[in-house]
Amino acid sequence: MNHDVRHRLEELLSREITAAQSLAQTLAAERAALTGDSPGLVKEMADEKIGLFNRIEELESERRTLWGASGADVAAFGPIVTERWRALMALMAGCRKANDVNGHIIHIRQNQIRQLFDIVRGGTPTTYGPQGKTLTRTLRALARA
Repeated sequence: MNHDVRHRLEELLSREITAAQSLAQTLAAERAALTGDSPGLVKEMADEKIGLFNRIEELESERRTLWGASGADVAAFGPIVTERWRALMALMAGCRKANDVNGHIIHIRQNQIRQLFDIVRGGTPTTYGPQGKTLTRTLRALARA
């Protein structure tokens, strides 16, 4: 194993870990913005998140090229590379979960807005009775009221 390649991989994995930590922080801030009332902050966090995704993709591409050129598996690079690789995978798994939660929050908000528009337009909102069955009633449009 070439010492130079191992050192470059260690340094590259450190940069990926730093980017993943920034992504985790951004996803947490995005979640706070999504549950708050600041659409401007939501957009700002989304833009920052996209930039971090691009940065992570660039670093991953660089790592794959370096890794592929060596022809070795992670264990052949020694304990430091192995440790950083595992740390990166754990961070990225956490980021994926946080991003999924944020996506779910967005989906719920979209449904809430859709329901509000239906009410304003006089559509048939979906509500639930005491037994949990869906009920629909045509309401008079607020715009015509």
